[in-house]
Amino acid sequence: MHCMSISARQRADLPIAFSLTQNFRMVTTLNPPQIHPPFAPYSHGILVPAGQQLVFCSGQLGIAADKTVPPDCAGQARICFDNIAAILAEAGMGLGNIVRINAYVTGREHLAAYMAIRNALFAEPYPASTLMLVSGFARPEFVVEIEAVAAGPA
Repeated sequence: MHCMSISARQRADLPIAFSLTQNFRMVTTLNPPQIHPPFAPYSHGILVPAGQQLVFCSGQLGIAADKTVPPDCAGQARICFDNIAAILAEAGMGLGNIVRINAYVTGREHLAAYMAIRNALFAEPYPASTLMLVSGFARPEFVVEIEAVAAGPA
Protein backbone atom coordinates (compact mmCIF):
# COMPACT_ATOMS: atom_id res chain seq x y z
CA MET A 1 0.00 0.00 0.00
CA HIS A 2 1.31 3.45 -0.93
CA CYS A 3 0.19 6.67 0.67
CA MET A 4 1.46 10.04 -0.46
CA SER A 5 2.46 12.21 2.45
CA ILE A 6 0.66 15.47 3.10
CA SER A 7 3.90 17.35 2.53
CA ALA A 8 4.27 15.77 -0.92
CA ARG A 9 0.72 16.80 -1.76
CA GLN A 10 1.37 20.32 -0.51
CA ARG A 11 4.55 20.58 -2.60
CA ALA A 12 2.55 19.56 -5.65
CA ASP A 13 -0.14 22.06 -4.59
CA LEU A 14 -2.66 19.21 -4.53
CA PRO A 15 -5.81 18.84 -2.50
CA ILE A 16 -5.45 17.43 1.00
CA ALA A 17 -9.15 16.77 1.53
CA PHE A 18 -9.14 13.49 -0.40
CA SER A 19 -7.14 10.42 0.52
CA LEU A 20 -4.56 9.50 -2.07
CA THR A 21 -3.95 6.12 -0.48
CA GLN A 22 -3.51 3.40 -3.03
CA ASN A 23 -6.29 1.38 -1.41
CA PHE A 24 -7.05 -0.89 -4.36
CA ARG A 25 -3.98 -2.55 -5.73
CA MET A 26 -5.18 -6.06 -6.55
CA VAL A 27 -4.91 -5.19 -10.23
CA THR A 28 -2.34 -6.71 -12.53
CA THR A 29 -0.37 -4.39 -14.80
CA LEU A 30 0.15 -5.52 -18.38
CA ASN A 31 3.43 -4.22 -19.81
CA PRO A 32 4.60 -6.91 -22.26
CA PRO A 33 8.38 -6.92 -22.77
CA GLN A 34 8.01 -7.28 -26.56
CA ILE A 35 6.51 -3.78 -26.93
CA HIS A 36 8.08 -0.40 -26.20
CA PRO A 37 7.79 0.48 -22.48
CA PRO A 38 5.46 3.31 -21.45
CA PHE A 39 6.79 6.82 -22.13
CA ALA A 40 5.79 8.04 -18.66
CA PRO A 41 4.44 6.65 -15.36
CA TYR A 42 1.49 4.66 -16.72
CA SER A 43 0.77 1.03 -17.58
CA HIS A 44 -0.02 -0.24 -21.06
CA GLY A 45 -2.87 -2.27 -19.59
CA ILE A 46 -4.58 -3.12 -16.31
CA LEU A 47 -6.30 -6.40 -15.53
CA VAL A 48 -9.12 -5.91 -13.01
CA PRO A 49 -10.02 -9.10 -11.15
CA ALA A 50 -13.52 -10.56 -11.49
CA GLY A 51 -16.11 -9.40 -9.01
CA GLN A 52 -14.94 -5.80 -8.72
CA GLN A 53 -17.25 -2.83 -9.13
CA LEU A 54 -16.38 -0.23 -11.75
CA VAL A 55 -17.01 3.52 -11.70
CA PHE A 56 -16.85 5.45 -14.98
CA CYS A 57 -16.27 9.16 -14.44
CA SER A 58 -17.38 11.55 -17.15
CA GLY A 59 -14.80 14.01 -18.38
CA GLN A 60 -14.17 16.64 -15.74
CA LEU A 61 -13.26 20.20 -16.63
CA GLY A 62 -11.27 22.60 -14.47
CA ILE A 63 -14.23 24.47 -13.04
CA ALA A 64 -14.65 24.70 -9.27
CA ALA A 65 -17.97 24.48 -7.44
CA ASP A 66 -17.93 28.29 -7.12
CA LYS A 67 -17.71 28.50 -10.96
CA THR A 68 -14.11 29.76 -10.99
CA VAL A 69 -11.76 28.49 -13.69
CA PRO A 70 -8.02 28.83 -13.11
CA PRO A 71 -6.19 30.34 -16.09
CA ASP A 72 -3.48 27.66 -16.09
CA CYS A 73 -3.46 23.95 -16.94
CA ALA A 74 -2.04 22.87 -13.57
CA GLY A 75 -4.80 24.66 -11.69
CA GLN A 76 -7.47 23.20 -13.95
CA ALA A 77 -5.96 19.70 -13.71
CA ARG A 78 -6.02 19.91 -9.90
CA ILE A 79 -9.73 20.74 -10.00
CA CYS A 80 -10.37 17.92 -12.48
CA PHE A 81 -8.74 15.40 -10.14
CA ASP A 82 -10.52 16.95 -7.11
CA ASN A 83 -13.82 16.45 -8.94
CA ILE A 84 -12.92 12.86 -9.83
CA ALA A 85 -11.95 12.20 -6.20
CA ALA A 86 -15.34 13.55 -5.07
CA ILE A 87 -17.17 11.32 -7.55
CA LEU A 88 -15.19 8.28 -6.43
CA ALA A 89 -15.81 9.09 -2.76
CA GLU A 90 -19.54 8.74 -3.47
CA ALA A 91 -18.78 5.07 -4.32
CA GLY A 92 -16.45 4.57 -1.34
CA MET A 93 -13.34 4.81 -3.51
CA GLY A 94 -10.42 7.18 -3.92
CA LEU A 95 -7.88 8.15 -6.55
CA GLY A 96 -5.96 4.99 -5.69
CA ASN A 97 -8.78 2.98 -7.28
CA ILE A 98 -8.27 4.53 -10.71
CA VAL A 99 -7.31 1.98 -13.35
CA ARG A 100 -7.71 4.14 -16.48
CA ILE A 101 -7.23 7.83 -17.26
CA ASN A 102 -8.08 9.63 -20.49
CA ALA A 103 -6.88 13.21 -20.58
CA TYR A 104 -7.22 15.87 -23.23
CA VAL A 105 -5.27 19.15 -23.45
CA THR A 106 -5.60 21.96 -25.98
CA GLY A 107 -1.91 22.39 -26.73
CA ARG A 108 1.55 20.91 -26.31
CA GLU A 109 2.41 23.77 -23.96
CA HIS A 110 0.03 22.17 -21.40
CA LEU A 111 1.57 18.69 -21.44
CA ALA A 112 4.21 19.27 -18.75
CA ALA A 113 1.80 20.96 -16.32
CA TYR A 114 -0.77 18.19 -16.71
CA MET A 115 1.87 15.45 -16.36
CA ALA A 116 3.30 17.05 -13.19
CA ILE A 117 -0.11 16.96 -11.49
CA ARG A 118 -0.92 13.44 -12.69
CA ASN A 119 2.49 12.04 -11.80
CA ALA A 120 2.29 13.50 -8.27
CA LEU A 121 -1.01 11.69 -7.66
CA PHE A 122 -0.23 8.14 -8.76
CA ALA A 123 2.24 5.46 -7.76
CA GLU A 124 2.95 1.94 -8.99
CA PRO A 125 1.10 0.07 -10.23
CA TYR A 126 0.24 2.96 -12.51
CA PRO A 127 -3.16 3.20 -14.19
CA ALA A 128 -3.50 2.79 -17.93
CA SER A 129 -3.47 6.26 -19.45
CA THR A 130 -4.00 8.16 -22.68
CA LEU A 131 -3.16 11.82 -23.26
CA MET A 132 -4.47 13.54 -26.39
CA LEU A 133 -4.18 16.96 -27.95
CA VAL A 134 -7.53 18.43 -28.96
CA SER A 135 -8.53 21.64 -30.68
CA GLY A 136 -10.68 22.88 -27.82
CA PHE A 137 -13.67 22.45 -25.54
CA ALA A 138 -17.16 23.93 -25.34
CA ARG A 139 -15.81 27.03 -23.57
CA PRO A 140 -12.49 28.57 -24.65
CA GLU A 141 -11.11 29.04 -21.11
CA PHE A 142 -10.85 25.27 -20.58
CA VAL A 143 -7.47 23.75 -21.49
CA VAL A 144 -7.74 20.25 -19.95
CA GLU A 145 -10.41 17.59 -19.48
CA ILE A 146 -9.88 14.34 -17.58
CA GLU A 147 -12.01 11.22 -17.41
CA ALA A 148 -11.31 8.15 -15.33
CA VAL A 149 -12.35 4.57 -14.67
CA ALA A 150 -11.93 3.15 -11.17
CA ALA A 151 -12.33 -0.36 -9.77
CA GLY A 152 -12.84 -1.52 -6.22
CA PRO A 153 -14.32 -4.21 -4.04
CA ALA A 154 -17.98 -4.94 -4.77
